[in-house]
Amino acid sequence: MYLIIWEYQVKQEHLPAFKKIYANNGAWVNLFNKSEGYLGTELLAKEADTHHFITIDRWVSAEAHEKFMLHFQAEYKQLDLQCEGLAEQETLLGKFKQTD
Repeated sequence: MYLIIWEYQVKQEHLPAFKKIYANNGAWVNLFNKSEGYLGTELLAKEADTHHFITIDRWVSAEAHEKFMLHFQAEYKQLDLQCEGLAEQETLLGKFKQTD
């Protein structure tokens, strides 16, 4: 399994839109679901800070994610542009492979 983990600090006025787009049934998941090898996304909120979120995207492999990025690059960029400004801070925490 291959995991991509992002961290977000979301602006107060954009919380509803952020939650809708990044939820496990939101726009990102709808896009990822077009690709074979996508396993799911979790949106996690920090208990003590309602503006702080983590997303965990699960893929079968790094290769499956790379294939998605190659085939859906234009749609990915378009959705990314729509999300611009929702978060004060967006940080890629890392890409992880499951160990045996």
